[in-house]
Amino acid sequence: MSDIRAIASAIDGYFDLMYEVDDSRFRDVFADASIVHGIRDGKHTVRSAAEFRDFIRSRPSPASMKSPRDEAIISIDQTAPDLAIAKVRVRAGQTGFIDHLVFHRIDGRWLITTKAFHVAQVFPAGS
Repeated sequence: MSDIRAIASAIDGYFDLMYEVDDSRFRDVFADASIVHGIRDGKHTVRSAAEFRDFIRSRPSPASMKSPRDEAIISIDQTAPDLAIAKVRVRAGQTGFIDHLVFHRIDGRWLITTKAFHVAQVFPAGS
């Protein structure tokens, strides 16, 4: 049952997307019907895949701003043949996140169907 390497590879694709914001790879990472949840500035936000895609496209990529790249897989748990949950740390610009990513194997590919994020740290400007 273990597809941990394939799931880790999918997470690497997520890290690349968050850093480079290469829109052409969005559908290689997120399922069309995925949902993104989180608390930001004390408010619960919910975005569809299309809304999240528009959101990340609307800002400069961390790569274009030469922001430090800081990411790590904290855990991966494949709970069923086509279901996995990962906890990751990722920095996007001045914000450090802890993300919980739910993956489903859809048409043979591991795609994020739900992302729940937590703002773990805000880095000082210029760092």
